[in-house]
Amino acid sequence: MNLNFEKLDGLLPAIIQDAATGEVLMLGFMNPEAWEKTLATGRVHYFSRTRQKLWCKGETSGHIQLVKEIYLDCDDDTVLIKVEQVGGAACHTGYRSCFYRCLEKGAVKTVGVRVFDPQEVYGRE
Repeated sequence: MNLNFEKLDGLLPAIIQDAATGEVLMLGFMNPEAWEKTLATGRVHYFSRTRQKLWCKGETSGHIQLVKEIYLDCDDDTVLIKVEQVGGAACHTGYRSCFYRCLEKGAVKTVGVRVFDPQEVYGRE
């Protein structure tokens, strides 16, 4: 399998979906090292564009993602990973999904429920 990490400056978009419910939890990015660590450990790893470093989902919060299935797109430049979201929250803001807001009649409305307080977990919001 030859994934194409070159289209986005060495990164692959990784769409994360709950394996049981089909809910889209988040979008992250992987470099080759994150991809290899994910395959080797069965826990999803990402490359943080903000911090410019590798990280394992849940290393601070305990809200880890266990790989259940992996799908590759037709161009080998995006992956869909179906996970078991342990701990209930995929979003660093404390929500189950990063997609906890919707656009309704031109206004942004919060529709998700916060699972944890990011101030307590990370010392920031």
